[in-house]
Amino acid sequence: MSDETPFDDDPVGFDTRAVRWGQQRTAEGEHGEPIFTTSSYVFGSAAEAAARFSGEQPGNIYSRFTNPTVRTFEQRLAALEGGERCVATASGMAAILATCMGLLKSGDHLVSSKAIFGSTTVLFDKYLSRFGIEISYVALGDLDAWRGAIRPNTRLLFLETPSNPLTEVADVAALAQLAHEHGCLLAVDNVFCTPALQRPLELGADLVIHSATKYIDGQGRALGGAVVGSEALVGEEVYGVVRTAGPSMSPFNAWVFLKGLETLRLRMEAHCANALELARWLEAQPNVARVHYPGLESHPQHALASRQQSGYGGVLSFEVKGGREAAWRVVDATRILSITANLGDAKSTITHPATTTHGRLTPEQKADAGIRDGLLRVSVGLETVDDLKADLERGLG
Repeated sequence: MSDETPFDDDPVGFDTRAVRWGQQRTAEGEHGEPIFTTSSYVFGSAAEAAARFSGEQPGNIYSRFTNPTVRTFEQRLAALEGGERCVATASGMAAILATCMGLLKSGDHLVSSKAIFGSTTVLFDKYLSRFGIEISYVALGDLDAWRGAIRPNTRLLFLETPSNPLTEVADVAALAQLAHEHGCLLAVDNVFCTPALQRPLELGADLVIHSATKYIDGQGRALGGAVVGSEALVGEEVYGVVRTAGPSMSPFNAWVFLKGLETLRLRMEAHCANALELARWLEAQPNVARVHYPGLESHPQHALASRQQSGYGGVLSFEVKGGREAAWRVVDATRILSITANLGDAKSTITHPATTTHGRLTPEQKADAGIRDGLLRVSVGLETVDDLKADLERGLG
């Protein structure tokens, strides 16, 4: 296998990296990336095996932490995000867990936005706290609240932007400056935007976290996650957790994600266009109390999103008048939108966050995060937008 990485010496565009980066052809001369379905690798001698295991010689050892297909995906995503190193994981939640386990220890303090995925909140509150890690929550857009929450033992600031499901937007550059002033790291969950729309590392963040299950795949086929950042943080600390604890990405899933990256920018542009049109239509519906989408001029962080992102994403949420009963009526009336909690799919999906993605939160946590009973989240897919409008209109009317 060639050790050369294409385009190392030649700057190329985003789409070229998305299609080509990281592929190293074998002696077979294949055009498409191969799937290395092997658990282990054969060494030429006892000395070579010893050198690989000791780290003196680079190369494949065991597919829990060294697999050529997974490595190609890692190199390609790192190139798209502008990071030195990427480590792939079994899921997006595994990526968050590996990040926290690699960078935090007992006695450390983590400051998180309140506006995060429900399972992330459970991970922080129920599991990290068992190991002596303290967690504080603040409003995503309140810079003074972030500043006030930082303590001498604060190690990590964590956020999603845009947030799930209310699409709130944080000023990444301002938070990165704040974090670094206090000797903290900033981790940004970039699942809603992907590097096609937003690159947090260029804005000063230290780590970018992905659920590759969403837009990177793009068709709801496989589970996976990733962490991107510096060689010191990701290549040593996060990689060490994945190598030892084993929340590893499978070679087949890595291959699926490689195919997803090839069309990422094109798909994201289409998702953005459809979501903006649907959001504007929803704003005009009499039974809709409010629409949350950064592309709307009514969104409180519209100007920030316009400055920080190259597009507004494919996820929106809206509040139906009449609470849970009215919201469920909209969900149950759909025939095209899939009733599922996944997002980032070519197929549009709809879910009721208060009883699904955020259902394990306490009533107080839901209220604090703005998860009301009438709220619905739609991941706008690639169908004809007029068909999506008609599908929602059945329940709204």
